[in-house]
Amino acid sequence: MATAAAVLEPWQAAAPRKRRSAARRPSRREAAARGPEVDSEADSAAVLRRIREAWEDLLLSDFWSSALETINRCLRKHQEQLKTLAGTLPEALGNLHLDSSPAEPDVARDCMPGETGETLVTGACHLKCVCYGIGNFATCVIARNQLTFVLLFLEKCRIPRSHCCVYDPLFSQLEIAVLNTLGVTVLNENEEGKRSICGEPTIFYMLHCGTALYNNLLWSNWSVDALSKMVIIGNSFRGLEERLLTRILQKNYPYIAKVSIWTKRVGQKQIFKGLEELEFPQTPQYTDIFNDTSVHWFPAQKLEQLSADTWVFREEPDYQDCEDLEIIRKKTEDPSAGDSSS
Repeated sequence: MATAAAVLEPWQAAAPRKRRSAARRPSRREAAARGPEVDSEADSAAVLRRIREAWEDLLLSDFWSSALETINRCLRKHQEQLKTLAGTLPEALGNLHLDSSPAEPDVARDCMPGETGETLVTGACHLKCVCYGIGNFATCVIARNQLTFVLLFLEKCRIPRSHCCVYDPLFSQLEIAVLNTLGVTVLNENEEGKRSICGEPTIFYMLHCGTALYNNLLWSNWSVDALSKMVIIGNSFRGLEERLLTRILQKNYPYIAKVSIWTKRVGQKQIFKGLEELEFPQTPQYTDIFNDTSVHWFPAQKLEQLSADTWVFREEPDYQDCEDLEIIRKKTEDPSAGDSSS
């Protein structure tokens, strides 16, 4: 429990790392004597240490400050939209604000050493966050940096970690234990992205996920009211439109197609039908980690201009004829498997 308590405390800036001296590897007899629980705790501590190191590196990078400003630009617009929703947003959720007030809680201020006067994205504790497809962060550097980014983002937005749901069907038991230690909520079921926000403003963080996952998410929230309360940090919808033929996008991923294709250009700016997109900055240090990543939000004014037929079609995606689906489907039990009489 000491490890759990320590990691939930605000992380301070660490001194420059010292080179570790070569340590003697424990013998098999010593390892057996310690037992699996001790080994598990040691493994968890090692993963948490790597996350802390990634946290320190990301926090000091030019990429972090640029990416935070990109998200800020989107959330400022989204915040104004939430304020103008005609009485549909509960008063308790209308407290989102952007400021640089020194009266931040310690959890945000202490873990952001060296920053002064930076505009913060802050929000009420009712703002939700859902993360899909982070990957095996215990062994993969890219996945670990993606997890670290969302942890920093939660601190900056003052979103309690308990309000952040995380799922990846590839998570190991060790990674689930680490996530529980970090205080986020690990989902037990593969939702395939089919999660309704249930009227709560929600940020979805889903980097490098399969296109079907985004399509499922839009289907699950296919209304002006729901989409206008969502922000998606993930694969560029502009990039999807450029990579896929229009007929393929419309056939296999119709809900993405409805809000993203048939765009027009005003000068050098590309205008989408039902969303706005801001690209993440690209820096050499994090190119492989955050490439093709954008922040998306859905202006209610744009959504309301879509034809009525757009909202009538609500058929659940099945992807029967879709090749290269790129998502792990939810396991379903075979009804015949339980019949032992045959």
